[in-house]
Amino acid sequence: MASTSSFTVSSSFTPSIPRTTTYDVFLSFRGEDTRFNFTDHLYNALVDRGIRTFRDDHLRKGEGIAPELSKAIEESRSSVIVFSENYAHSRWCLNELVKIMECKKDLGRTVIPIFYHVDPSHVRKQEGSFRLAFAGYEENWKDKVGKWRTALTEAANLSGWHLLDGYESNYIKEITNNIFRRLNCKGLEVGANLVGIDSRIKEVSLRLHMESSDVHIVGIYGVGGIGKTTIAKVIYNKLSCEFEYMSFLENIRGISNTKGLTHLQNQLLDDILEEERSQNINIIDRGASMIETILSSKRVFIVLDDVDNRNQLKALLRHRGWLGKGSRVIITTRNKHLLIEQEVDDLYEVEGLNSKEARELFNLHAFKQNLPKSDFINLSCRMVDYCQGLPLAVEVLGSLLFNMTIPQWESQLHKLAKEPMAEIHNVLKSSYDGLDRTEKDILLDVACFFKGEERDFVLRILDACVGIGIQNLEDKCLITLSYNHKIGMHDLIQQMCWEIVRENFPKEPNKWSRLWDAHDIERAFTASEVRAKCIDSLKL
Repeated sequence: MASTSSFTVSSSFTPSIPRTTTYDVFLSFRGEDTRFNFTDHLYNALVDRGIRTFRDDHLRKGEGIAPELSKAIEESRSSVIVFSENYAHSRWCLNELVKIMECKKDLGRTVIPIFYHVDPSHVRKQEGSFRLAFAGYEENWKDKVGKWRTALTEAANLSGWHLLDGYESNYIKEITNNIFRRLNCKGLEVGANLVGIDSRIKEVSLRLHMESSDVHIVGIYGVGGIGKTTIAKVIYNKLSCEFEYMSFLENIRGISNTKGLTHLQNQLLDDILEEERSQNINIIDRGASMIETILSSKRVFIVLDDVDNRNQLKALLRHRGWLGKGSRVIITTRNKHLLIEQEVDDLYEVEGLNSKEARELFNLHAFKQNLPKSDFINLSCRMVDYCQGLPLAVEVLGSLLFNMTIPQWESQLHKLAKEPMAEIHNVLKSSYDGLDRTEKDILLDVACFFKGEERDFVLRILDACVGIGIQNLEDKCLITLSYNHKIGMHDLIQQMCWEIVRENFPKEPNKWSRLWDAHDIERAFTASEVRAKCIDSLKL
């Protein structure tokens, strides 16, 4: 039995109902072809599912669209077009279609074509019965033909349904369920002030190859706080409603540690199956087997957010063979190597904000406007420089400073020079906590002594066997290796590492595992000398 067609996906349902809509679906059809059979059954199925559906029950003749129909199209969240053999023989239908496509363009309405025993390419190219219909229009309706042809081509290029054979009741059930899911597709909260995100969304969207009917898996990686989850949420909101089945599993790293992998497996299956599932999974291998069986027959859009070990992927998506034709998956992680192991189709590394983007985002949070107040220009630049393009830091710091005075800003700068903000520190430290002992030592050594040094020099000083550790730290976005093999590190990650060294004894540098600042070295030696003298005096 045929299912959703593999035409280009170029529309999406609005997650919430606009105030200007009266109907969920406007049905466009050629009455003589389908009024008393397919369209009637589809209309009743939609209404029975609680979908507010407009159907014109009057037989129309002539050319112009009645005002009430034009108004109904404008006030419908979506239009379902039933293309039948004689659809193009009705000028009324063609003008109705033009109006529908105008509302798609101007009002963002969704259009879903159903090709009822007609070849989609005949609609797209006006061939077959559509060619015969237009042969009679070329002479008397020249001013209309161009718009009609364009509307047919654009509509036929949308994702839709092609009915060829099989039971119509099964088609109608699938179509109704699909429309219901799309209409009830809820967008994820992403917040405001998404500065610089458009270019990043475009890069990831291109990698998803939505025009292809193959399975595509894209990995998004980068340091904590760089915006991976936000990018994935925006793309999910934009594209997921084009799929009958979708799921966004957020914070997999945290949830797997607190609630376990079976909780995530249950969430995934609940999202995909909704009311069809009656039992919970309590064994990981059984859950994995169920997910494989269920996903393999469905076209799904899934986001696996913040994955940090291979066991999570083994439980939720072992390989692409688990996915049905046309499925799309996005995996976000701080560990590039996990994506390589998973053999994703494409990788996208999220880079920090450029200086212009960072300033704009900071101003929106600190001043609630695009530009800083005149007295704060210099201080704003210093704050943005401190953040080094990390969106999390820009937002947190900007929000903290909102409505504060210049002396308070200066005080905050002075404090930041000594210790990081807790909210930023905790996000970055979670990456450190996931390292093994050797990797932790290497990271702290780089932060305290070797930032900016050549890799080979560091290996000679430490040990040649730490080379794999350096590679792992690069994969986890905690350090960078430049073209000339120098080791780099984001300033805020370096500050996080310094804080880890100091945190147990913040005022006693003589107890720290590493010393890198001349002032702290002097304090440590002084404290040691004082301690030694005290011990000597006690001996006397």
